[in-house]
Amino acid sequence: MDNDEIRSEYKREDLGKGVRGKYFARFTKGTNLVLLDDRVAKAFPTAEDVNAALLGLLDLVPKTRITGRSSGRTKTRR
Repeated sequence: MDNDEIRSEYKREDLGKGVRGKYFARFTKGTNLVLLDDRVAKAFPTAEDVNAALLGLLDLVPKTRITGRSSGRTKTRR
């Protein structure tokens, strides 16, 4: 068997020791993942930079305008 070939099956012990709940705290914290435009990612390379910029933007918006998530649609009058 060549070293470049993938075995057809593995034993559990071949995969190393697993850690139960490794990402549980992060999951329950409510981590949100978003895909940033390349230009935004270049300007704000870390999560801390992105959060600082967005929190600064929130300070500029009147608190009464923030009502929750938007569906992206505007209501039309009839």
